[in-house]
Amino acid sequence: MKSITKDTIIMDALRLDADIAPFFLEIGMHCLGCPSATGETIEEACEVHGADADELVAKINDFLAGK
Repeated sequence: MKSITKDTIIMDALRLDADIAPFFLEIGMHCLGCPSATGETIEEACEVHGADADELVAKINDFLAGK
C-alpha cells in the first residue's frame, strides 16, 4: 500500500500519486511545482500555510488506501 508521513517531501508524495494534488490545493498550497515543493516536507509546508499536518496526512493516506 502507498502511504506518506509528515516527513515526506511534497514532490515525492505527488510522484507517488498525482491524484493527491487537490488535498494540497484545498489548504492553500498552490505552488506544487515550485522549488519549495522539491525540498519541503509536508509538515514544513503545513506550518507555513497554517494547516494541520496530521490531518492532511490522514486524509491523503485514507484516499490512497481506497485506491
